[in-house]
Parts: sequence; C-alpha cells; structure tokens
Amino acid sequence: MQATVRAADRPGDLGWVVQAHGDLYAREHGWDTEFERLVLGVVAAYAADHDPAREACWVAELDGRRVGCIMLVRSDAESTAKLRVLLVDPAARGHGLGRRLVRTCLDFAAAAGYRRVELWTTANLRAARHLYQEAGFALADEQPQHRFGHDVVGQTWALELPAA
Repeated sequence: MQATVRAADRPGDLGWVVQAHGDLYAREHGWDTEFERLVLGVVAAYAADHDPAREACWVAELDGRRVGCIMLVRSDAESTAKLRVLLVDPAARGHGLGRRLVRTCLDFAAAAGYRRVELWTTANLRAARHLYQEAGFALADEQPQHRFGHDVVGQTWALELPAA
C-alpha cells in the first residue's frame, strides 16, 4: 500500500474533511451535528481567507484514496498557530499517517515562523492525544464541558517550537 501526505489543493479535499469528520465522529463517539458544524466553520474560514505562507491543510492518502487530514491556521497571537482537524480513517490506521500528518504540520509551522502551536481536543480521543504527546505537546488546560451531545473533558495542548 502506498501512503502519502499531500497538500489539500484538489477539488473535493476540503469537503471531504468536513464529511469525514461528521461521519467518523458520529460512528465512533456518537457525536451529533454540532461537531460537524464546528469542523465546517474551521474549514470554511480556511477556504475563504487563508494565507498560504502561514496556513495550510494536508490530506493523507492510501493507494490514492483520502484517509486522513490535518490543518494549521493562525491564531489571534502572531507567533502562535493552531493545529486543527486531525483525522485518520480507522481502515488506514497503523500506517504511520497520523504521525506523518502531525510532523508535516509542525515542520510547516516552524518554517512559517511560528513559536508556539496549540490545539483543542477531548480527553477521550486517546490515539490523537498520544500523537500530540509524542510530538512534544503538553497539556495546558482542561475543562469539563457538554459538547457534541455528550459530557466531555475539553483539553488545550501546547507546543513551544524551537527558535529558527
């Protein structure tokens, strides 16, 4: 099987990001359409007004089929970026694509001049949290919340990037 990570620059890529999140998180976690709307907002904002020098989205493919994604967008703080919408389809797990997506995203962040990358997730997403911890992210905050039709523990993770 050929596993690749490429820029999300083809027709259908961004729509796939939204659909894949809606489908997967409903199936695996029972999350409602609030989560799909959240992802749609992130993707729509990126599509409408992103700076290609400072923001990017990538798609992972396995034998030419979309199976994963990740996005890096600017935050309100000039030196901080946000890692968003990491996903790897269950059928494609075990090929190192999650790790490759995170590494691609962080390499881009460093090259774009960011000093810090933050992300928001929930405590129940253990596989994603493992990837973040492996990449050097540290838990910065967590709060119990009612989101996506469930009680969850929302978590903010942060990574300080080395100086260029």
